[in-house]
Amino acid sequence: MAATAQRDYYEVLGVARDADEQAIRDAFRKLALRYHPDRNKDPDATERFKEIAAAYAVLSDPAKRAAYDAGGMTGISAEDLFGRINFEDIFGGLGFDFGGGLFDTLFRRSHTGPRGGENIEVLLEVSLHRIAQGGLETVHYRRPARCEACGGSGALAGTSPRRCDRCGGTGRLVSSRREQQVAVQQITTCPDCLGRGTLIEDPCPECAGSGTVQTEESLRVRVPRGIEDGTALRVPGRGLPSPEPNGQDGDLFVIVRAAHDERFERRGPHLYHEQSVAVAEAALGTTLRVPTLGPSVRVKLRPGTQPGTVLRVAGKGLPIFEGSGHGDLYVHIAVRIPETLSREERELYERLRQVSTTHANADGASPSDAGDSPRPTRRHHLRR
Repeated sequence: MAATAQRDYYEVLGVARDADEQAIRDAFRKLALRYHPDRNKDPDATERFKEIAAAYAVLSDPAKRAAYDAGGMTGISAEDLFGRINFEDIFGGLGFDFGGGLFDTLFRRSHTGPRGGENIEVLLEVSLHRIAQGGLETVHYRRPARCEACGGSGALAGTSPRRCDRCGGTGRLVSSRREQQVAVQQITTCPDCLGRGTLIEDPCPECAGSGTVQTEESLRVRVPRGIEDGTALRVPGRGLPSPEPNGQDGDLFVIVRAAHDERFERRGPHLYHEQSVAVAEAALGTTLRVPTLGPSVRVKLRPGTQPGTVLRVAGKGLPIFEGSGHGDLYVHIAVRIPETLSREERELYERLRQVSTTHANADGASPSDAGDSPRPTRRHHLRR
């Protein structure tokens, strides 16, 4: 990645040109948390994140910043930009992948040494109460782990795999031929070693020569207060084992989602609750007892409340993730129409209909008109 600025790096981070190191660091942290690809699924989030990271890499380094201010930041590699930045120090404790794995992927750093294992993902559903309070949750999952008996080699303890004679340890067979004036080369997987480059004469009895064993694992992860749905918590080294004996294991990404709750629907930091009320309560008004994630609250229902009305209870939602304050609780009023009536209820409803008809006639409308052309009312609907 060349550090050619499509936009001014100070503008990218939203800081003044004389901003100090701490201001630049704080601006980058805020923006990076917002646009990190594990948290922001917008199509443009990855490119925006790369732009933010490049801006920070330049402006946080005095020498690079001076060169940039002088117009000399061209042809700089990703390794030059990010090699000395400790992203874990900047984002420590949050559990997000702001370290090597992410930047290796986005900026295609070159690697040396054995190949690392692949990352894996598991879904963790947590209650709204846990999201509101934060704290530790246990994750259970299965993964192939490096066989301890053979150290991942697949060979019986005290022995070693031997190099495949057929492919010379490359795992591939190469054949060449000429067709007219064109040289054709064909590369195939070695059938003897199946591409491993080695043969195991005495396989490990614990893993049957595979080098890995399936394990049931559990670990405790800390769920931040107000964590947003779909956020990935990164646990280094708990992914798939490296295909090479001395390689590092991949990482585990725990995808956090809110578990289903009969009382509430979550939308960001806000909670939505449907409250059923009788016809008489909607017409006459009443005081409702509404559940929250803490003690229930009393909400006044005005006389004449219409079906679909939404009442707002400020500050009774979830904590705002990485911010201050809480979201709100929205109460959707659903007027309950009885399906069956007792004799007394039927008499009362008949009397109510007579009174309503009398009032309608007094207003100059015929009973049929009153039924066919109801007077429109203003309603506040719950947004779906």
